[in-house]
Amino acid sequence: MEKVKRYRCKYCNYVYSPLRGEPHRGVPAGTAFEDLPEDYICPVCGATGKGPIGAWGFEPWEPTKYVCKICGYVYDKSRGEPLRGYPKGTAFEDLPEDYTCPVCGMDPKITSFYGPVGKAQFDPIMDV
Repeated sequence: MEKVKRYRCKYCNYVYSPLRGEPHRGVPAGTAFEDLPEDYICPVCGATGKGPIGAWGFEPWEPTKYVCKICGYVYDKSRGEPLRGYPKGTAFEDLPEDYTCPVCGMDPKITSFYGPVGKAQFDPIMDV
């Protein structure tokens, strides 16, 4: 599995992800950061009056924490899940494809409603 290259605005922390693109701005999902138009401007900085922060204002960003969209559990690379066999330092991308949320993924009522609560139900979050 190829790692997704995300980029974070150094001024407002907006994260550009090629997984979602910016369809509302004419940038389809799957568009690599390097393929953004020359006149690309950060959608947050541009909308909040910080000025035209272009691609030059972004830096590569690798998330270390992911949150389950169903229950809010946070997988933290620095903590891992040693009791489940994932030592400290295990990147989310390196978890097996059959990984399930240790909180709601183990609840039969939740899984009967949502299906298996796996990696697809997690979103990267900004470290604070």
